[in-house]
Amino acid sequence: MNQEVLDLWPELMWIKDEGLRKSTARTWELALERSPLTVADLNTIPFTLLVPDLKVTFMAHKRCVVHIARDAAVKMNEFFTKDLPVDLDVTIAGAILADVGKLLEYDIRDGESCKSEMGKYLRHPFTGVALALEAGVPESVCHIIAAHAGEGDMVTRSTEAYVVHHADFMTFLPFKKRL
Repeated sequence: MNQEVLDLWPELMWIKDEGLRKSTARTWELALERSPLTVADLNTIPFTLLVPDLKVTFMAHKRCVVHIARDAAVKMNEFFTKDLPVDLDVTIAGAILADVGKLLEYDIRDGESCKSEMGKYLRHPFTGVALALEAGVPESVCHIIAAHAGEGDMVTRSTEAYVVHHADFMTFLPFKKRL
């Protein structure tokens, strides 16, 4: 794991399985190598292009999603125990990786965030899964990447995918659909 990714994602250390932690970090390394965006950009660009004049940054949103997903999974395990077990490592890795494909979907032109050429053809769930598979991320986590957005409405989501999906949308929709 390179230091740049560890600095970006201190939450990686929450993943107990060392192999999963490394493949999750490797996915981010691959994305950063191939992206026109820098780590500094991730801390300044808006987390979505769908809300005009949004001030919440990509990393503020992403880290919030990871924290909410982890906390929700912990509480579900506490209250539902064996009736609906949630794999914390899979949930955390999935939340960290859910939007990794945006590094290929976004570009910056004339100082403004915009869709990249790839982003015109492939949304981030697709590119995120491709990066994750290349990095050796297991299918259970790739499923979360694939199913966290609207594309996931066409499949049966795992419990962990539901947790990440709802953590993501509860921190997105209020910005998109304010009263």
